[in-house]
Amino acid sequence: MTRAPDRPDRLVFIGAGNMAEALVGGILAAGLRRPADIAVADVAADRLRHFRDTFGVEALDDNSRAAKGAGIVVMSVKPQVFALAAGQVRDSVPPDALVVSIAAGVTTARIEALFRPGAAVVRVMPNMPALVGRGAAALCLGRSANEADAEAAGALFRAVGVVVRVGERLMDAVTALSGSGPAYVFFLAEAMIRAGTDMGMDPEIARQLAAATVEGAGRMMAATNLPPSELRRRVTSKGGTTAAALQVMEQERLDSLVIEAMRAACARAGELSN
Repeated sequence: MTRAPDRPDRLVFIGAGNMAEALVGGILAAGLRRPADIAVADVAADRLRHFRDTFGVEALDDNSRAAKGAGIVVMSVKPQVFALAAGQVRDSVPPDALVVSIAAGVTTARIEALFRPGAAVVRVMPNMPALVGRGAAALCLGRSANEADAEAAGALFRAVGVVVRVGERLMDAVTALSGSGPAYVFFLAEAMIRAGTDMGMDPEIARQLAAATVEGAGRMMAATNLPPSELRRRVTSKGGTTAAALQVMEQERLDSLVIEAMRAACARAGELSN
């Protein structure tokens, strides 16, 4: 395997949002870094205080100062301020440091153009369940990144969920599937809860049942490695209640609506990348 440079352990997050918080918590829990090895930078004093009090990490309001001496810099800022933040840290990031970006729609070519020539860049698309350690992330490599860089970046995100590797041309599809995917599941859960309450159920009981059902179905799919079509078949008895519900969904072409919705999300991701 290609070796990465002998980088220092210092791990820096530029941006102290929810995803940075999930990653810091997961990385510390997994023992990948000590609090003394991690720094976060942000303009929001309350977020810096939260990171300092919760995790015991260094928290700075100066991006440039935070990036000095970093082995890995995670750009965890919103896409609209990415160029500004990159400009603030460009000259402070050590030449051999790995730059990891979770900014949606910002391509590796764009990231490379904003950093020093030859910068090792890994682009990652995580999702919201990383906040509870059940995330799904896909990564792709920039031109100067190697296998060791992919492993180093992947290790960070495996601390909060599953990681896969794809070509960059598929990152818009990843955004549509797993990046936006939790919202689709929440939308279905909303409808299930509403139906339950319409049928006389207490709203909190309906919420608990829907949440447990969604979680359990997801765990079954992951644990059994069976196709969802087979799992669906096993739940469905001929002429039973599940069959009656699925018949309505098929008549209304729910599967086609989901596919159409995901294509719209993919197209929008492409627009945001340009």
